[in-house]
Order: sequence, then structure tokens, then C-alpha cells
Amino acid sequence: MSVAEILAKKKAAQALKNLEEGQDFLAENAQKEGVNVLPSGLQYLVLIEGTGSKPTLADKVVCHYHGQNLKGEVFDSSVNRGQPATFAVNKLIQGYQEALPLMPVGSKWVLYIPSELAYKDEHKSKEISANSTLIFELELLEIVSS
Repeated sequence: MSVAEILAKKKAAQALKNLEEGQDFLAENAQKEGVNVLPSGLQYLVLIEGTGSKPTLADKVVCHYHGQNLKGEVFDSSVNRGQPATFAVNKLIQGYQEALPLMPVGSKWVLYIPSELAYKDEHKSKEISANSTLIFELELLEIVSS
């Protein structure tokens, strides 16, 4: 067996492990008090319920976020940088596209995003390998355009 074949087998095994761990985590997490589960499998916990407008997919939003994998490894954080980020809602991962239109401005939620609503079987980084379930703390600060 070649080195490439060995590496491909290892990646495939890791992807399957990530998928199974994510499914187990989400099944257990769905039972926790306050966790809402949408038909897509997206889960969220409301930390702060805002009172402002809700964005549409056509909007740009300003958010603070803190993203980590199931091991607790942080892969990106506007909070850690001390600078909120501006995004076009329709350019974000599917889990964000589903959650943001439900969030009034001023809201802070924890999103539990299954791999199929995030990066699916793509290996994005050391912290986000194929089929990774992601956890984001997301705060919607403002809508900047529609």
C-alpha cells in the first residue's frame, strides 16, 4: 500500500469518527434544558434574547463569535481578536444562514452545528477536519444593510 493510500485511509477513518462523535454529542445535547433543535438538526441555546430586528439572507450583519470543535479547540474568534466581524449572511455556512434570521439584534446564542450544516466532509484546518460538528457562541450586534 502506498503512502497516499495509507493517508487516505487514515483521513476516511477520522472523518467517520468525527461524524459518529458529532451525532452522539448532538443526541445527548438535544436532551439538555434550554437547547432548541430545528428540523435540519441545527441546535441552539439562547443566552440573551435580543429585541431588535431580525436579518434576512440578503443582509450584512456585524457579529461577535467564538468557534470551537468538540474537543474545545478554538479555530476562530472575533472575541479573542477584540474586533467584531461583518458578514453577508448568504455567504456563511448553512448553520449560520439558518440561525441568523431567527435572531433579533442583541441576541447571543450558542449554536451547535452538525457537519452537514458546516463544512461537511471538507478538511478546513487542524481544528476542523472532515465531518466536524462545530460549536459557536454568536452575538448579533447589528444589521448593516439589506
